[in-house]
Amino acid sequence: MDEELFLQQLAAHKRLLYKLAYSYCRQAEDRRDLVQDMVMQLWRSFRSFDQRVLFSTWMYRIAMNVAISHYRSETRQVRDTLPLEEFGLDIAEADQLYNAQSDNMRTLDKLISELDELNRALILLFMDGHSNDEIASIMGLSAANVATRMTRIKQKLQTRFAESN
Repeated sequence: MDEELFLQQLAAHKRLLYKLAYSYCRQAEDRRDLVQDMVMQLWRSFRSFDQRVLFSTWMYRIAMNVAISHYRSETRQVRDTLPLEEFGLDIAEADQLYNAQSDNMRTLDKLISELDELNRALILLFMDGHSNDEIASIMGLSAANVATRMTRIKQKLQTRFAESN
């Protein structure tokens, strides 16, 4: 039952994983590795999932931490391989979604990828429609800190976006 529920929830929120992978990795193989790492950590942590929390919020927090750790690590470790197809995830589908984006979205993705890990995580959560309170909960920050950082991040992105056009 746990496995079935996990797979259903994972399928419903897989675009979140793809989005994080695209934000933290430029190479297709790196994105594949990152998604694989996120899925493995989500599965390992699933037993501790508190159903009083939205699955997407829980998933975001874990996936974001894995993405940040992946980004920070300078040495690659040999990992157990786990076919993503078993979880209904297809990196080719993510590539198609990314390639269908407009030039403005690609520019915005590039600018976001240039942000530090924390600011990148905050803007991605914001773009997914999370409130400052939800972002604070996911990231372990105060809502006031999130609001201040978001204002600065948006200003920075607006300035850089205008400069790039």
